[in-house]
Amino acid sequence: MKKNLLQSLFLSVFFLFLILAGCHAPMAATAENDPHGNRGEELWSPQYMVEKFKRVGGTAISPDGSRIAFTISESRMEGEKSDYLTHIHLLTSDGSRQFQLTRGEESATDPHWSPDGRYLSFRSARGGDGNQIWMIDPSGGEAWQVTRAEGSVGRYKWSNKGDRIAFTMVDPLSEEMKKRRRERRDVNVEGEDLSYAHLYVASLNTGDRHSAEIQRLTAGDFHVGNFDWSPDDQTIAFDHQPRPGTEYWPQTAISTVPSDSGAVDLLIDQGGKDADPLFSPDGTRLAFVTDRGDPRWPRQDAVMVRNLQDGTMKVLGKTHDSRPTIMKWSADGTLLYYIEQNKTSRDLFALPADGGPYRQITLGAGMFTGLSLTADGSRLAAVHQDFAMAPDIIVSGMDTFEPVRLTNINEGYEQTEIARAEVISYESFDGKTIESVLIYPLNYREGQKYPVLLHVHGGPTGVFGESYVATPGVYPLQKFAAEGYFILRPNFRGSGGYGRDFRFSNVSDWGFGDLADMKAGLDLLIERGMVDPDRQAIMGWSYGGYMSSFAITRTDRFRTSMVGAGVTNLISFVGTADIPSFLPDYFEGDYWENYERFKRHSAIFNVENITTPTLILHPEQDVRVPPSQGRELFIALERMGVETKLVTYPRQPHGIREPKFLIDAAERQLEWLGRYMK
Repeated sequence: MKKNLLQSLFLSVFFLFLILAGCHAPMAATAENDPHGNRGEELWSPQYMVEKFKRVGGTAISPDGSRIAFTISESRMEGEKSDYLTHIHLLTSDGSRQFQLTRGEESATDPHWSPDGRYLSFRSARGGDGNQIWMIDPSGGEAWQVTRAEGSVGRYKWSNKGDRIAFTMVDPLSEEMKKRRRERRDVNVEGEDLSYAHLYVASLNTGDRHSAEIQRLTAGDFHVGNFDWSPDDQTIAFDHQPRPGTEYWPQTAISTVPSDSGAVDLLIDQGGKDADPLFSPDGTRLAFVTDRGDPRWPRQDAVMVRNLQDGTMKVLGKTHDSRPTIMKWSADGTLLYYIEQNKTSRDLFALPADGGPYRQITLGAGMFTGLSLTADGSRLAAVHQDFAMAPDIIVSGMDTFEPVRLTNINEGYEQTEIARAEVISYESFDGKTIESVLIYPLNYREGQKYPVLLHVHGGPTGVFGESYVATPGVYPLQKFAAEGYFILRPNFRGSGGYGRDFRFSNVSDWGFGDLADMKAGLDLLIERGMVDPDRQAIMGWSYGGYMSSFAITRTDRFRTSMVGAGVTNLISFVGTADIPSFLPDYFEGDYWENYERFKRHSAIFNVENITTPTLILHPEQDVRVPPSQGRELFIALERMGVETKLVTYPRQPHGIREPKFLIDAAERQLEWLGRYMK
């Protein structure tokens, strides 16, 4: 009897402990708190999210606005497959009809309407010879192949008359290079044997559906980017950089070439970035984006217009973030439409060509991406999403923005309600206002304290926007919320979307002022009694990975860190990344000019301060942040006896593209958090 009494007492104390501990533990979703009756271990699993979620691509509204083409991508993971299959769908602008236009085992992407709206072109590798331009009559019939180029087609654009298509293509291997490869003599000398992208024109005869005749327009040691046809189709303006690669985009100039071949004439070169040319409707002016000779990486761009008759140039009004992407002239030539990050939104704006202030066109919560305009600029189509609403197609007039949602592409995807999310703002240590996206635990109860994940974005000029919480990825936010975590996603100093001065405010200050911005957000949640101060974690990719490694050299407040493709050694990064000028721009000089500055901001040179268990994820084919950056941190932590694990992903570039690897990365992080945060 005494034994039974002791057992009862023990069980009572044990269950009381569990109840008290439950006030602080993440609440895994169970069948009891899941109104849809899903088994807890399956609710919002990374496997489910990647398998079921459909990605929505950009829109192409027809010239008359009656139809909208867009793409849907779905994962393929059966057997040896691990990729996404993309196909084009068609939708009437009144929402009365929607259907899949292209099919097959090869993706179809990048749809464009012919100027008369009769045909739809797209890119596909279905012919087996790289990406080529294909065409289809949306009213019925099979697609046919337009180009049969030796390489893969890059950007392309219809002529105004609709009888030609201009496109870029990277130079195929020369016969000499092919021979050297066959004979195993294909040594690589830096800066030699480069493959440049050049301009080509395909002459069409859409009636007979035969392959087009292709003519090369440019050649030489320069790399072509964006381009535009003049209104009379006689000239093509294009931007070009001296060599291929991201390192050289700040050295972009604009030239012209006759569309039926001829000499290339340099038109604009201000010593930095001059790019994205757009002819005015009457052909007398050329708009472009420029940094006005200041090519530093944090970027500060403006829209400029060149008068093609007298050669004068004029800078138009300042845009909100000084990083506009120009899109189209208005039909009367009085406005330039452009897209820009706007704090946590992404919006369409109109900029008067006479230099007046900009006007915001897309309004309201959420983000507007994949925008397209009708020929007369009277209507727009876009992909819209917000925290609780998955990406879908909307349409609206331009004069008065009244969006109509036309699709429900991910109908049936949501297993439960979407976790609550909001934008919060607070004051940092120096009075600077910081905005952050805050995602709540799925079953949040006021008055209860929860663990928190500090999610740091990349860039550092990236920005966390009002995007759909249940989007799958390396960081499965909805699953984290279902497991009972807060997720704080700060737009710290240096982020995009808040203007030029804010974006430049972390120059020579990585890991200090910006980390203080993040800690201020965490401290606010702790002060409000929402977050358990003893259970904080940090995670992020790229610059987020940098911060996830550097922060733990400066504070022990985090129980664990998860470093994704992070820069850990600023000195070795300069010599191994594909953007060697990036850090010298941010730190105002090369490392040999100021070793101490680069060392002060590197995790590796402060690694002796780390005691935090650290999971490191890194793609193996990453040229932006080479995998050696992750390995340096791993070896140091392992030698110091700090709990660590390094996971690398074959074939992946700076981001993870294969769906099976996305699932793996998400599951590993969930397991790691379960080990150290519960």
